Amino acid sequence: MITALLILHGLVGVALLGAVTHQALAVMGRAEPPRTGSFFKRFRSTDAAAYSNAVVALFVLASLMGVVLYPQYREIVRPVLQTLDLRAANGAFELKEHFSALALVMLPAYWASWRQPLAAEYATVRLWLTWIVCVIVWWNFLVGDILAAIKGLFP
Repeated sequence: MITALLILHGLVGVALLGAVTHQALAVMGRAEPPRTGSFFKRFRSTDAAAYSNAVVALFVLASLMGVVLYPQYREIVRPVLQTLDLRAANGAFELKEHFSALALVMLPAYWASWRQPLAAEYATVRLWLTWIVCVIVWWNFLVGDILAAIKGLFP
C-alpha cells in the first residue's frame, strides 16, 4: 500500500512539476501566441492563468500524500541517513518540509493573484509568486527523488 502511494505521490509531483514549470515560463511570455518561432517561444506563449487551479489542487494533493507518507520516512529512510552520516541529505529533507509549509501558506495569495479577470497591477506579484512556487516544487521533487534513490542504494 505504501509503495503504491509513493508511486502515486511521485506521479502527482511530476504533473505538478509540469504545470508549474509551464506556467512559470508562460508568465514571462507574450499575451498572444506566436504562429511561428522557436519551441520556447511557443511554449512560453500559452495561457498562464489556465494552470493556476491545477497547480493549487496538485500542490495540496501532493502535500496531503506527503503527510501520509511522512511516518514511513521517519521509520525507514531517516535512520538509514543517520546511520550513514548523510547529514546533507537529511538537512535537504528538512528544508523540503519547511519550503512546502511556506508554499502552502503562499497558495491563497498565489491563487488570488491568478483570479480572472487578471488585474494588470498584480502582474509582478503573479510573476514572483509563480516563480517562488516553481522553485519550491522543483526543490521538493529533486530532494524527494534523491532521497528515494539513497534508500534504494543502501537497503
